[in-house]
Amino acid sequence: MDEVADYKAEPPVGVEPIGASTDSAALLYKTIREDIVSGRLKANQRLVVADLARCHNTSTTPVREVLQLLRGEGFVIFTRNRGARVRPIDRDFVRDIYEIGVLIEPALTRWFVGMATEADIAELEEVQAQIEANNFADQIKHSDLDTKFHTLIYQRHYNQHAAELWWKHREVLRAVSRRFDFTLARRAQVMRDHRELIALIKAGDADRAAELVARHVEGSGLHILEHMRVMEAARAS
Repeated sequence: MDEVADYKAEPPVGVEPIGASTDSAALLYKTIREDIVSGRLKANQRLVVADLARCHNTSTTPVREVLQLLRGEGFVIFTRNRGARVRPIDRDFVRDIYEIGVLIEPALTRWFVGMATEADIAELEEVQAQIEANNFADQIKHSDLDTKFHTLIYQRHYNQHAAELWWKHREVLRAVSRRFDFTLARRAQVMRDHRELIALIKAGDADRAAELVARHVEGSGLHILEHMRVMEAARAS
């Protein structure tokens, strides 16, 4: 089997929930977080500790820990006298996430350009070849390969907190974008950006590579926001 074609998105090396005290708490964190991102737990839904503990067959202690972790990431809101509730993943939240990416990803890219080997570039080219062969026909496969492409650039960075933040925000945007098709213009831009980025990495041009990634991330965020705006307008009409 083709290792790249069969790739399923995995977080960068060392990326785990910050502060999870046990493996079971880390697993519970991932489960509840995915329930929020996917919409199984609805926006503004109350998160009752006892109910979550019963649902996940655990005690209330890890549930409280997980809710505090998710609060720190902005997925859960605590209100006095009302407890915890799900933070709506709305356009404001998506905008905040991609704007953080515009700040973080260029720095991660700039470092990679100075460290990239011929083997690294060959691997990026192989992933890009798979992306182009798929040509958005299977959007889940495209999403996995696109995440693989960027993970290759970010995963070895010495600042694993930054890599972790990128990964977690990336997963939110991936979940939201599942609802929408790529426009033809966005498809073409993704391909151009990836090809140009590889060329800049080969040339050792860290500054231009970082500038390109900032535009790439912003374009992705604006693409999602526009889809969300159209969907909201359709619901309101």
